[in-house]
Amino acid sequence: MTELGFDLHSYAHGIRLFNERKFFDAHEVLEEVWRVAPRDRKKFLQGLIQLAVALHHHSRGNRVGAMSLLRRAARNLGSYPEDFAGISLKPLVERMHQCADALERGLPLPSIPHLEEPEC
Repeated sequence: MTELGFDLHSYAHGIRLFNERKFFDAHEVLEEVWRVAPRDRKKFLQGLIQLAVALHHHSRGNRVGAMSLLRRAARNLGSYPEDFAGISLKPLVERMHQCADALERGLPLPSIPHLEEPEC
């Protein structure tokens, strides 16, 4: 455990999987971190999980599901400080809104956000 209250090694592994575009696997790992996380960290982890699942949905052609999850993830992550758990959340949330807006208009997804990997 860290001052964040969850397993930093597993968290970092989930972020690495996300950056490797293994969105389903990232969701699985981050969900395990979420299960034992303190209550005040759950929305943050839920937002990252929703982001990973949104991109997994998009990769399988489910634009509506991806758009909905991107918006929910942005709401969850937007409730945390701008820099949290090693991630600059403000630009990430802005990118998520751009992605959801593009999907809503039937446009291709802008570049997928890269998440900063925490140091363990």
